[in-house]
Order: sequence, then structure tokens, then C-alpha cells
Amino acid sequence: MIMTKVIRTLIGKVVSDSRDKTVSVLVERRVKHPLYGKIVRKFNKYQAHDENNQYKNGDMVVIVETKPISKTKNWAVQSLVEKA
Repeated sequence: MIMTKVIRTLIGKVVSDSRDKTVSVLVERRVKHPLYGKIVRKFNKYQAHDENNQYKNGDMVVIVETKPISKTKNWAVQSLVEKA
């Protein structure tokens, strides 16, 4: 049996770039409310590693899960989707 590792990727918006080599990425997901059926927006914020400090506020980026880099950082920015 061949086991392949699934790499988790998310797309989100950079909301903070004030720290060195770190950006905060806000990821939105839409889920249906279990009882009422309304589509609800839910948000999660992830700290992602940005080695060259090249991503700025408002940029849409792809982040991938990595091994833990610090206490709160276990994601890294992979690529830019849209410039702010």
C-alpha cells in the first residue's frame, strides 16, 4: 500500500506584516448553519513564515503547513495569488 502525505494548503489575505519574517493571514470559509441552513462566514487567523519579508497587507497568498517554526508558527507562505 502506497502512503502519500497530503499537504494542507489554504488561501487567505495578509492582515499584518509588522513582525520580522512573519505575516498574519486571515482565512475565510463558508459553512452552512446546521439548523437554519444559512451560509455563515467563519474566519481563522494563521501566523505564516515569510523568509524575505516580501508580502504586505492586503496581499492574497497561499500558505502551506510545515513543521513547527515557533510556538505559534507552523505555516509558511508558498506563493502570491493577488497583489494588494
